[in-house]
Formats: sequence, structure tokens, C-alpha cells
Amino acid sequence: MSTKLRLTILSFLQFFIWGSWLITIGAYWFQTKQWSGAQFGAIFSTMGIASIFMPSIMGIIADKYVNAEKLYGVLHILGGAVLCTVPMVADPGTFFWVILLNMIFYMPTLALSIAVSYSVLKRQGLDVVKDYPPIRVWGTIGFIVAMWTVSLLGFEKSANQFYVAAAAAFALGIYSFTLPACPPPSKDTPSRSLVDVLGLKSFALLRDPKMLTFFLFALLLGAALQLTNAYGDTFLHDFDKVPAYQDTFAVKYPAIIMSISQVSETLFILAIPFFLRRFGIKQVMLFSMIAWVLRFGLLAFGTPDFPGITLVILSCIVYGMAFDFFNISGSLFVETQTASSIRASAQGLFMMMTNGFGAVLGSSVSGIVIEKYFTAADGVTKDWQGIWLSFAAYALVIAVLFVFLFKHKHTPQEATADAEHVEPILSVENA
Repeated sequence: MSTKLRLTILSFLQFFIWGSWLITIGAYWFQTKQWSGAQFGAIFSTMGIASIFMPSIMGIIADKYVNAEKLYGVLHILGGAVLCTVPMVADPGTFFWVILLNMIFYMPTLALSIAVSYSVLKRQGLDVVKDYPPIRVWGTIGFIVAMWTVSLLGFEKSANQFYVAAAAAFALGIYSFTLPACPPPSKDTPSRSLVDVLGLKSFALLRDPKMLTFFLFALLLGAALQLTNAYGDTFLHDFDKVPAYQDTFAVKYPAIIMSISQVSETLFILAIPFFLRRFGIKQVMLFSMIAWVLRFGLLAFGTPDFPGITLVILSCIVYGMAFDFFNISGSLFVETQTASSIRASAQGLFMMMTNGFGAVLGSSVSGIVIEKYFTAADGVTKDWQGIWLSFAAYALVIAVLFVFLFKHKHTPQEATADAEHVEPILSVENA
């Protein structure tokens, strides 16, 4: 089996696990359990809480102590075990802690999957900027297949979605131990300070103004990502309360409609190398922010019937640019700006900002705002147009600030050269 195929399987299963429940947990929460919206915001903050510390800690361990592929496999097996217990939970308080434990195991695997893939590709003499996006696109396909599987099996409102995710987690955990070895790159590096001993050099990236600004905007865009993940599926489910919409395809199978977002991802992932070479990271990230404005703005006026459904579909299409042009391009930017000895830690730091602090910000604040300003007195009916327009305004403010605050000059070498041959902002010597 070729190296690229092995990494493709890894990427597919990595996101199949998440796609099995991430988009449909809202339907299970609101439609089946009928728990409150404020508590639901707390559930989505679990991935943020876990991402604040776990990706960095696991990145440090992979950089200095344990083979990345073995650590990756153990985390998935533990996560699968936790997912099997989710259907047994009967109250929202316990549900929060169980999902948090699952996220503690799952969230660091997102960064580790990148670190493992980059390490294996480089050992084969391949170019991560050119060869990784076609591999990563299969992660998006895995996410889509998971959503369709759960939807067509009728599990969108069922606890069975968590068993589907658990099965994939166990499979990936076992498969990980068959991958090429990814030994700790800094295992034999002499340590001269407490920062060296703990492997915390990636945090020194924040001393650089450009990188500090980059990570702050990663936090803000991470909040936007959690908004669409948390409320997109349940937004369409809510139309089931309107008799005129009950028999529409979008209301019956909302996860399939929302999966168009992931189909769009597959196309935009493949376009990343071209856009990075042509425009550079700053403009590509700006494109992402503008796409977030369109994503939320189009949803504000969308409905399940024609012609409103076309706006929902268009919002799903621009989601591909919104997500990929920051998350994937951002990870490549981090890869080219850091030394090899701290790259797993640096990817963990990037994940901590997007899916950590960003997720907590987006989930917590949005839950409070929606509950206070966009929910009717009955505690159930929501003003979805107001919700989506407020999200669009948030993304627009971020885009305007980014234009003026992020200082980065694009050089073609940065996007085309192997990261090992680009002068890093932070190396072992200057950390």
C-alpha cells in the first residue's frame, strides 16, 4: 500500500468520526432530548475547552517522548470507548462531562493527524504543500460519508450516531499502529531551560508580532466555525414546526443538505496550493473571512423550499472557502514558519487557538446571545434570521480588522518550497 493511500485512509477515518455526530448532535439534543439552548452552547464549548490544553500537551509529548502515530492510536481508542457511553446519559449535566472527556481524547488527534502526515510525507521526500491537500480532501469526504450514513439510517435524532462514531474511532486507533514510525524529533535535543525540558518552545512564537496577530485571528475565526457547526443542522430541523415545510427534502434530511458544505471543501482544498502561490496567506485568509460573511448572510434568508433553498445551498458552497482557506492554509503557514523540532507543538498551538479558545468564545457567547436576544418567550422559537445576520456582522468586523492589523509580505518561495528549506520564525536556537 502506497504512503499516500495509507495517509488517505487516516484522513478519511479521522473526519468520519467527527462527521458522525458533530452536525447532528443538535437534532439529538433539541428534538429528542428537548434540553435547553443555553445548555447546548456549553456542550459545544467542550471541544474548545479540550483544545485549550490537550493539543499542545499531546504535541509536546509527540515532539519529545512518544512516537506520534502510537499516541494518535491510543487517543482514538480511548475516545471510542467514551463515545459508547454517550447513549446511556440521561441528563444534560452528565452529558456535558461525557462529551468533554471524549473531546479531551479527540481534539489533539486533529493536530497529530497533521503532524503524522507531514512527517511521513517528508520522510518520503514529498512536498507537503503540494501533496498534503489531495490527502486531506479525503478527510472531508469521510465527513460527508459519515453525515450521509447517519442521515440515511435515520440516526440524526438517535443516540445510534455515537455508536457509528465509536466504531470508526476503534478502527482508526488500531490502524494507526500500522503506520510508518514518527519518532519524537526533539527527543535527543539538549535541554538548557525549563522551557526546553517541558517542550514549550512553540509558545515563544507569540513573541513575534506577526505570529501573535495570526494566532489571535485564528481564535476569532475559530469562533465563527463553531457557530455554523452548532446551529446549521438544527436550523433546518426547526422548519419542521411549519406545516408548509414539513415534507421538504431539506427538513427530512438536513444533514444531507448541510453536507454540501463538505463537498465544497473538497474542491477548495485542492485549490489551496494555487491560491497560496498566487495571493499569499494574508489574501487567502481574507477570502476566508469574506466567505464567512456570505455563509451567514445567505442562511439568514434561506428556507427549505424553492427558491429559498438555493440560498442555503449557496451558503454551503461558500463554506468550503470559509473553512479551508483558513484552517488548511493556516496549518501550512505554521508549518513553513517554524523549525522541525517544534512543529507538532506549533500545530497544537494553532489548534488550541481555533478549536480551543475560539470554540469556547463562539459557543459560550453565542449561546447566551441567542438565548437572550433571539429566543421567544416560550423558550423554544428562535429568530433564525436575526441569529445569522448577527453572525455575519461579526465575521465582517473581523475581516476589516484583519486587513489593517495582519502584516505579512507574500513571497512565492514560502508557498512553493519545502518547509525544511524556508527560514523559520522560530528555531531551536532562537527560542
